[in-house]
Amino acid sequence: MRLKDKVVIITGGGSGLGRESARLFADEGASVVVFDVLGDRATETEKLVRDHGGTAVAVQGDVTNEADLERVVETTLATFGKLDVMFANAGVVSRGGVPGVLGGEHIEVADYSLEDWNAVVAVNLTGVFLSCKHAINPMRRNGGGAIVVTSSSAAFLAYPNITPYTATKAGVNGLVRNLAFDLGKYGIRVNALAPTHGMSPNFLMPPGAPVVGKSYEEARGEWDPWVQPHPLKLQRPPSLRDNANVALFLASDDSAYMSGAVLPSADGGTLARIGIQFADDAARDHASWKQDDQ
Repeated sequence: MRLKDKVVIITGGGSGLGRESARLFADEGASVVVFDVLGDRATETEKLVRDHGGTAVAVQGDVTNEADLERVVETTLATFGKLDVMFANAGVVSRGGVPGVLGGEHIEVADYSLEDWNAVVAVNLTGVFLSCKHAINPMRRNGGGAIVVTSSSAAFLAYPNITPYTATKAGVNGLVRNLAFDLGKYGIRVNALAPTHGMSPNFLMPPGAPVVGKSYEEARGEWDPWVQPHPLKLQRPPSLRDNANVALFLASDDSAYMSGAVLPSADGGTLARIGIQFADDAARDHASWKQDDQ
């Protein structure tokens, strides 16, 4: 087991990647503290882990509230005696979301209010900072630990309509690098995963919506890799587990000598793409592949 006897806090653990990671980490031997702003979702994740024979505790709280972060760390220490891994996973998208996806609408940056901006920064950047801050002292006392952060491919590539989100994820990458530099002397590793595909539709749905439990691509139904935008062509859609596997790698001793890294996960080769996409590329490549296969 890759996390045997480890104690892990997962923020945003009530749905999506957080829930999938809670289940995977528990299967790998971790005791998991599920932290989520929606208490019923956290409790549901706890039950799913326990029903599968794992160990989990649900804690309701908001990553933008420092007292809540202090409380979840105190609860973790009181319950399990230590903290080995902080997975700072909670995040929100900018107002309007991505146009054309689950009702997303285009909003000009000039029309964002300061409150819109601050709401995204508070969760995606300040919330990550607070999660990391309150993990440091327990990890120092423990002789080290791992901090894992959910960044995004948006930190590397431009997406329409989500400028505040993109800015916070680029900020997260810088935070990860600097924390890795500053915390290495305590044996604390700090790394991030940057998902592109294989993430939950709940991210773009209203708070409290039923947890989908699948990736965008899985939820769409029939899968044809040849009409997808990413260069890697596999015969199944990317899943939440594909991203959770990368989080597990960064949380485990398999990455014991990595720190300050941001790994694209479930990227499908997107970051390898050239700047100009020619419309007939996929069709030509598919025809060539089919011919070679005969």
